[in-house]
Amino acid sequence: MAIISVKNVSIRYKTGDFKSIGFKEYVMRKLTGKYQVQYFWADKDVNFELEPGDMLGIVGTNGAGKSTLLKAISGIMVPTKGSVKVKGNIAALLELTSGFDGDLTVRENTYLRGALLGYTRKFMDEMYDQIISFAELEDFQDRPFKHLSSGMKSRLAFSIACLVSPDILILDEVLSVGDGAFRAKSEEKIRSILEQGVTGILVSHSLPQVRQLCNKVLWLHKGQQMAFGEAQQVCDEYEAFLKSMKDKKK
Repeated sequence: MAIISVKNVSIRYKTGDFKSIGFKEYVMRKLTGKYQVQYFWADKDVNFELEPGDMLGIVGTNGAGKSTLLKAISGIMVPTKGSVKVKGNIAALLELTSGFDGDLTVRENTYLRGALLGYTRKFMDEMYDQIISFAELEDFQDRPFKHLSSGMKSRLAFSIACLVSPDILILDEVLSVGDGAFRAKSEEKIRSILEQGVTGILVSHSLPQVRQLCNKVLWLHKGQQMAFGEAQQVCDEYEAFLKSMKDKKK
């Protein structure tokens, strides 16, 4: 039975010049019929299903609609058309430092993020040492979060999401954080999580990473679904597409 089912999902954004012109000018233009509103489809008719234990890689060039689709799956955004059905609790790393308070300590932020993910204080007490150890932040637990480097912040966010117990783990370009050793450790952690039956979704510009970690791949281009299927086949198709684009520019 599918744990994630995406059916004919389309997401439309409305754009206009309200922010740049201010409220008074907006009202005047509306009254005179000069206010222009434009629409564009970030995603159009996307379809796929994932079973427990699947790891989906989402690939595509910038502006393909990858991050927008993740927001719909995570429940942050409601599709304009179509439906997203998800069974189980989600840990989503879309914007790594969101949900943290810069003035709180690393320790306090760890518990805060855990609470936002729906975990009890007792559970976080049990997991805290493992989270800090995996993030390699033992010497920074009582420092303000804002004093951490961007890499440290990313490591903490990744550790909290991966060392708790989600049914679905969503990662948006987060396995590129940290040095080579931490990236290798992160990839190994993802593999061990998937072996426990957790379903994952990974957005990455690294095709080797997608090939290594994912068994299924969704290829998006300018909001359109180009392919969905077995990882190696879709990666080969996408790689050939990138090569053709590069050749055209020569």
